[in-house]
Amino acid sequence: MRNPVHILIGVALLGGCNMAPKYVQPVPPVPASFPASPASGGEAATAVGWQRFFGDPQLKAYIAAALANNRDLAAAAARIEQARAQFRIQQAGRLPQIDGSAGATRTQAPLGSLGLGNNLGSGAITYNQYSVRVATSAFELDFWGRVRNLSESARRSYLATVEAQRAFRLSLISDVAATYYSIRAGEEGIALAERTLASRSQGLEIAKLRMDAGVTSSVDYDQSTALLTQAQTELADLRRTSEQQRNQLLVLVGGPMSAPPPDGRPIADAGQFAALDPGLPSTLLQSRPDILQAEHELWAANADIGAARAAFFPTISLTGAFGFVSPKLEGLFDNSNQNWSFGGSAALPIFDWGKRERQLDAAKARRDELVATYQRTVQNAFREVSDALVGRQRYREQIEAQEQAVAAQRRLAETAMLRYDNGIAIYLEVLDAERNLFSAEQQLIRLRATELQNGVSLYTALGGGNDG
Repeated sequence: MRNPVHILIGVALLGGCNMAPKYVQPVPPVPASFPASPASGGEAATAVGWQRFFGDPQLKAYIAAALANNRDLAAAAARIEQARAQFRIQQAGRLPQIDGSAGATRTQAPLGSLGLGNNLGSGAITYNQYSVRVATSAFELDFWGRVRNLSESARRSYLATVEAQRAFRLSLISDVAATYYSIRAGEEGIALAERTLASRSQGLEIAKLRMDAGVTSSVDYDQSTALLTQAQTELADLRRTSEQQRNQLLVLVGGPMSAPPPDGRPIADAGQFAALDPGLPSTLLQSRPDILQAEHELWAANADIGAARAAFFPTISLTGAFGFVSPKLEGLFDNSNQNWSFGGSAALPIFDWGKRERQLDAAKARRDELVATYQRTVQNAFREVSDALVGRQRYREQIEAQEQAVAAQRRLAETAMLRYDNGIAIYLEVLDAERNLFSAEQQLIRLRATELQNGVSLYTALGGGNDG
């Protein structure tokens, strides 16, 4: 007879079989470094949480409210709990399910039905039966790793859901910041339009007086009116877009703020962000939640291949029960009343018309699809970081050039008005200069807001921080 210890060792070795292919991380199809950008001397994005990255106190209040109250983020958290529950359900399948039961019956039967009527005469007999037992039914011995791979697939799906929630959280922070900067740019644009409107209203009154006095013709008055309506049109458009952006921000933060937020910083303030060091593309593989999500999904598909391969081998299951049965409740648990059973079974489909082969083919194709998805996700992450790095450099150059353009337009407007007051130029020259100055100033505000939004894009493209 074989030593039971040897048998247990053999079972353990068989239980260690795994039909899943060895996981190999796909080669990232991106260059080894990002395009050249000005040295920032900053920290890695993963080491800088959003509370340290953003310098505007009003924006931080909005982000905190969004993380606490946003409905889509709450739904993402609920999906994590669903995935965690599914993983635990699958994990529980690796252990035997033990059920307990207890019963009591009292039976009366005619003596004739028991074949005793001829000896004992007519009548009936009454008897009792009491039982207690525990049993396990159809516990699969996971020799080929099928159950283990299904559990690993569920675990990786759960981890992918966690990363998906992180990705959405980072996207929410980005959306709140981008919307906020659009609102702040709109507020500054509205303030500029209101100042311009007040100035041009005074100019229109002067032009009316000059026309009524016969000093100028109605042409100058109409041109002053055109300048005024330009400011009115721009002001109405800015108010419309700003109100729409506020509506969007209200949705993002999950509803009205419980308390008025603190004052924000001007968009030209240099302290809006902490400095970031982009590092190398390889760091994105461990920092970007969407990349980590894609890799966990790839791991899950790899495990599914192992489960599909294990289906070609027999499914071996054990059943067992142990308990006590007695006609009397007293003494039920005596050794003489023990009742037990133990058995095993093996099942293997003989003809399934290629079903298992097609399931394996489907699992492999799913794995190949997710390899491509993973590589595309890495490429997209590289592009987003590269675009933001280019934007960080070029937007600064654009703003510096636009600041010079505004200064030049302001001088031109002052000169045109001086020439007009001295009768050297017609009012059309003033009209063009004022219109160009107003447009240049509004463009500068928009560029500053776009630069800030690009800074947010860089932070999120690098994976962001993990603070609460």
